[in-house]
Parts: sequence; C-alpha cells; structure tokens
Amino acid sequence: MSPSPDASGARPARRGGRWERYRVAPFSARDQAGLWGAIVGVVALALLLGRALDMKGGVVIVAAVPFVIGWYENRRTAFSFDAAGARFGTTPVPWSDVPQFVVAEPPGGRETLIGARLRTGGTPPTGADLSPPHPAMPAPVHVAVPRATFDLARMIRKARSYAPSHVRIVVADPSGERAAH
Repeated sequence: MSPSPDASGARPARRGGRWERYRVAPFSARDQAGLWGAIVGVVALALLLGRALDMKGGVVIVAAVPFVIGWYENRRTAFSFDAAGARFGTTPVPWSDVPQFVVAEPPGGRETLIGARLRTGGTPPTGADLSPPHPAMPAPVHVAVPRATFDLARMIRKARSYAPSHVRIVVADPSGERAAH
C-alpha cells in the first residue's frame, strides 16, 4: 500500500525504483572522505560509549550506520520526488502545492535547473532554504543539478507513472516555454 499522494512527509518512498533523484555532484574524493570520516566518528563514539556504558560497541555501530548513510545521501541529493511530493535540496514541497515542474538549461552552463511553480497563492514552506533567483528559471523554488546526469525523458517517464496527474513538466528556454514530451 503506497502513501497517499497528498501526504506531506519528506521521506522518500523507496519502492521499486519509483522515485526520482538527482545528486549535487558525482561521487568525488572529497565526498568519500566525508563519508569515511563520519563512519570513523561513529566507530570512535561506539568505542567510547562501549567503555562508558559497559555495552558492546558493535550494537552502536550497527544502529548508527543507517543514519549516517541516510544523512549523507540527503546531503548530496539536490532534487527528488516521491509519493509525498518533491524535495528541492532540503525543502519539501507537497504535491498539492506543485502544479508544474520547470526545467531550464542555461546557455553555456554545465548545469540544468529544475524548479517547481507553486499553486496560485502558494508560498514556499516556512524556513525553506531556497536557491537565489536565476534569470533562466521562472519558478521560485529550484535547484541546479549537473547537466551530464540529468535525463529529461527519464524524469517525464517517472513523473507520468508516479506523480499525481495534475503535475505538468515544461521546458523553459530563451524563446519561451513548451510542454515536455
């Protein structure tokens, strides 16, 4: 049983590859160092807690690893959508507030902008960490993803099979906007 389309939770529903996600950047040496640093930190904490609380450090490690990996994945994810709605960086937007996704590829840039127009009268969630306005992006909520990893056809396929039927995808370019097919 899948969550209702208008649920406002921010966690992705990871079922059968049905959600769509774009990373901020390819997995780099710096990213690997951050991940391994977090893992080493968890192991050190487990050893300290094991001594202080007289418990097995392995229990702490096993319990903490999913949280470390989840934190790391969320930190690197620029855009995703699932049964609950879309997430732009750390800003969740429920499906009921998203009538349209907007995709723009600024000329000469190495990134693709993915944004969402909000329903009439809609405002970004309180405390939202939004990207500054970009001249190529007409939507108020947007993120940039590497152009090399973005696949518009895949996004359209996933949106048709997973997003509510009212959500449309448009491509914005200097000549105007057109529906994505």
